[in-house]
Amino acid sequence: MSIMIAHRGYSGAFPGNTALAFREAAKHLSGGAETDIRRTSDGVYVTNHNPEVVFADGTEALIAEHTWAELTSRPLCNTKTADDVRLCSFREYLEIMREHGMVCFIELKGDFTEAEVGEIFALAAEVYDLKKCILQSFSFENLIRARELFPDLPLMWTYGLKESGWERCFEYGFSIDADRLILTQEMIDAFHAHGLEAGVWTVNEREDLRKFRAMGVDYIESDVFGGED
Repeated sequence: MSIMIAHRGYSGAFPGNTALAFREAAKHLSGGAETDIRRTSDGVYVTNHNPEVVFADGTEALIAEHTWAELTSRPLCNTKTADDVRLCSFREYLEIMREHGMVCFIELKGDFTEAEVGEIFALAAEVYDLKKCILQSFSFENLIRARELFPDLPLMWTYGLKESGWERCFEYGFSIDADRLILTQEMIDAFHAHGLEAGVWTVNEREDLRKFRAMGVDYIESDVFGGED
């Protein structure tokens, strides 16, 4: 059975990559939540898709150029609910996932050094459980670095329209999380034949949800669908 993964938390109804969205994903009965990792200037890992945050007053700040205290001193822009939301730390995300026994889809945005990858997943092991975490990245090099540091950590290549050569995952034992426009039955069957998993993103139409479930995909990332859909 396919496991539903809340894309940036329950981002269809709540501001994505916030603690609120992650908690609401649990209420929505998603089996896990995907998030994107960035690093502040003082070394705090946070959950945000873009390099910058947008505050409620419309101003922006680059995460890499500001401290955790500066970035959390003001509420973020929230066009979906009336809640006051702040930037979420990676630690808090892990704590929420642990509380609800959810799978962590952790995507590293951009290139991370070996030391940074080590810090990120040492924290994941400390707060939660590496067996409940899956590292995703568009960067094959990030995955290779992570394999050397954490041999037992599940790794998944984020595979979009610009990527090619998915078969090389088999050499390294990487699973795949593919764009819904390019994931095929052939790919799913090939990964399963190698004892690996296949996920798909981002599925927000009911017809696509039914299709990928029938194809036997392991994970379905969605902004809107949860465990009861």
